[in-house]
Amino acid sequence: MKYALLAILALFLLGGFSAMSSYNGLVSLEEGVDAEWSNVETQYQRRFDLIPNLVATVQGAADFERETLTAVTEARASAFNAMKAVGNGTGSIADFQRSNMVLGGAMNGMLGYSERYPELKANQNFSDLQAQLEGTENRISVARKKFNDTVKGYNGKVRRFPGALWAGMFGFEQREYFESVEGSEAAPTVDFGS
Repeated sequence: MKYALLAILALFLLGGFSAMSSYNGLVSLEEGVDAEWSNVETQYQRRFDLIPNLVATVQGAADFERETLTAVTEARASAFNAMKAVGNGTGSIADFQRSNMVLGGAMNGMLGYSERYPELKANQNFSDLQAQLEGTENRISVARKKFNDTVKGYNGKVRRFPGALWAGMFGFEQREYFESVEGSEAAPTVDFGS
């Protein structure tokens, strides 16, 4: 009887340590995913901050259709709101990706004007902002990869035994990866009707 009680106590302690270890591990991994998402947001925020300056530079250096600037400004706002929705848990990464595809298309339309307006192409502010935007796109790519790597580790823990048992009990769910959305394989077409 004494050995049976010790065996039950040992199993209970082992289960408790397993639950505690799994819970703490899941919390750490979840915090890592949230931290990497913050890094992704930081890079997109840098992009969003550059866009108004680029729009103002283009607007000041070239005479072109107002709807192009409006499209860029509206697409930026939509992508920014989609990013915030992902951050607060009310949106999806796929919706965020789609809104950024629209923004990318609008930006390509605006950046394409540099070919049509030589004075814009020669503008140093435009060149500097365009280079910063290109660098930011590279940073975004790196941040998304790190985010996906972190999500992979977290999702693995949530899905593997015994983590799956404890994850379900404590309410930890798999996280969404950054993936291409339909249509992202085709570059937007810029047509000035020339």
